Amino acid sequence: MAIPDFILDLRRHIGTAPLWLSGSTAGIHRDTPEGRTEWLLVRRADSGQWSVVTGIVDPGEHPAQAAAREALEEAGVVVEVERLVWQDVTPMVTYDNGDQTQYINHTFRCRWVSGEPHPADGENTAAAFFPADALPPMADQHAGAMRALIVDAPECGLGPLPATP
Repeated sequence: MAIPDFILDLRRHIGTAPLWLSGSTAGIHRDTPEGRTEWLLVRRADSGQWSVVTGIVDPGEHPAQAAAREALEEAGVVVEVERLVWQDVTPMVTYDNGDQTQYINHTFRCRWVSGEPHPADGENTAAAFFPADALPPMADQHAGAMRALIVDAPECGLGPLPATP
């Protein structure tokens, strides 16, 4: 995952100490001509696992704008952000270099508008749409986001993402 410049600047001052950041998750859906809903996932270059599109919110950027930006940067697709589906706080993440980060994460339901999915920025090795009933295995955080996105409750969920049934 590419590290934004503002985080590199902060890390020069705080080293690997825990850093509190805002994150955005883009749950991108489209309807097929047969009336089925498909969801866009990317295969992460760092872990090889499938995930929803995620990213760090830049300073001064609205989390919904970050979701749309990350969709274009990571998967080469243009989306319309429909609404906030869930807001949660991730567990502490410790990266291979020792950096520690915890995210207040905003999960948005986004509608695909245009673009053929592809790994656009080197953070991913694949990007593809999957039917909701045939999603590949994902880490708990991403699987929980997908459960919240697929249920599509009218209100925004708060707290831990829905657990694996």
